[in-house]
Amino acid sequence: MRGTKTIRDMVLSLAVIGAVVAFIYIFIPHDESQSPVQTVSYDVELATAKRAAAYPVLAPEGLDKDWRATSVRFKADERDHWHLGFHSDNGGYFAVEQSTERAPVFVDQVTRGAEQTGRTERIDGSAWTRYEGETYDALVRTEKGATTVVTGSASFETLARVAGSLK
Repeated sequence: MRGTKTIRDMVLSLAVIGAVVAFIYIFIPHDESQSPVQTVSYDVELATAKRAAAYPVLAPEGLDKDWRATSVRFKADERDHWHLGFHSDNGGYFAVEQSTERAPVFVDQVTRGAEQTGRTERIDGSAWTRYEGETYDALVRTEKGATTVVTGSASFETLARVAGSLK
């Protein structure tokens, strides 16, 4: 008899807990329209990177308002690796990546294995090499001892617009 009471008490306890959880879920307001993406400010990191890097550090200017900065970092100990990532409300993503790492190694790393297409695009007087991949596409240029990569899931049109906005 004693085992029956224990099991019955456990089932009753689970039922009470389930009812409380259901009540909270149904009656406590929650806004599902809120974007789970957190926006970050990158002014301080950009200023720091510009002082410390061995190359001109770039960031986009004049982007559409639906693009929000979501990640930023500068790692001087990893060949002056600058990263600035953006998300849009429609789910698009792009990042500006720069480093003094050897171009083939760096490009493969930040594009997640995208392959060079052999095509180039002229953007604001600079030649950018086009890469295509399963995860990310990219536009790449190497000058002044550093490789700059504009990469992401955004369209090539968007990547080109970002590359043209880098200052």
